Amino acid sequence: MPRSPDVVVVGAGVFGAWTAYRLRRTGRSVMLLDAFGPGNSRASSGGESRVIRMGYGDKAVYSRWALESIKQWQTLFRKARRPLFAKTGVLFLAPADDPLINATEATLQRLGVPIESLSRDDIARRFPQFELGSLTRGILEPDSGIIFARRAVDSVVRRAIQLGVDWRPAAATRPAGDRRLVELALSDGTSVSADAFVFACGPWLAKLFPDLLAPLLHITRQEVFFFGGEPGDTRFVPPAMPAWIDFRGGVYGLPDLEARGLKVALDTHGPRFDPDHGDRVPSATALLAARRLAAERIPALREARVLDAHVCQYTNTSNGDFLIDRHPGHDNVWLVGGGSGHGFKHGPAVGAYVAALMDGGRAEPQFGVATKERACAREIF
Repeated sequence: MPRSPDVVVVGAGVFGAWTAYRLRRTGRSVMLLDAFGPGNSRASSGGESRVIRMGYGDKAVYSRWALESIKQWQTLFRKARRPLFAKTGVLFLAPADDPLINATEATLQRLGVPIESLSRDDIARRFPQFELGSLTRGILEPDSGIIFARRAVDSVVRRAIQLGVDWRPAAATRPAGDRRLVELALSDGTSVSADAFVFACGPWLAKLFPDLLAPLLHITRQEVFFFGGEPGDTRFVPPAMPAWIDFRGGVYGLPDLEARGLKVALDTHGPRFDPDHGDRVPSATALLAARRLAAERIPALREARVLDAHVCQYTNTSNGDFLIDRHPGHDNVWLVGGGSGHGFKHGPAVGAYVAALMDGGRAEPQFGVATKERACAREIF
């Protein structure tokens, strides 16, 4: 690896790791930096599990990217000889004639994604753990499931290093200069120069580029809880139970994987959060909300014990579309982020897209800086 690489990638979360990997595959020399390590607990890519699903209403670009990504994830896991994907199926729950679910079904049928349309009676027969309440239908993606997130990111970085990516544990400081960034100062007092720089550092993007991005990226505090079932109860482990999503209720859940308990996550945006100084102790208020939502959908969890809990963050754009664009003030700086709570699964496609952009490929307009607004009104689910 030359002393000055072709590209420096800042951030070894899922977007940065896959971007470094794909850029290296193009023949570029690449340095990958992260202040705390790949998929660390402070990062939006931290934690043990993430859902990978194809359904996105009529937002077909995300369905296509998810299809592309799941293939690349599985190829990586086979090469790494690490079983980091669990095919649990993903069940979308919805009320009758829900526009989001109707659009999801139409898009997935058009893309040839295997799905099963389930009536209320179908769900009650196949998944009797659920109490549907006002929900009357479902769509099941049988081939979708769960990625073991932290270890998956670690596998991407390991593979990138094998290919020649120069991994360095270091924090970047705020870039300086106009038009072209020549050198990036690091927190240890050293610096690195490169032809191009990619910043894929999640909520820290707003801190490194405050004038541009602090008004456009909305960092929110999100909490997840793991509930334990009764001894010997197999109703909540795959294949008896799928991952499930109730978009209208603002909650999703994962079955009991690796004996960690059933994961219940609050998907509505939490309060503003600082990734460096924010309190990462789960709150009693969120626990009450998670327990209530869990009990509404899975009555057996009404008195279940909490086995674990975590606080992470979403890095939200104004509507949930990703931010992947050249910095308007730096010719050789690229911004990659805005995962908005749904980005993890798309890591492989994001990496490929960034590499193509840097080779002069066509840009998706909705990912541009110019499309981002100060107000946050979520549209991507």
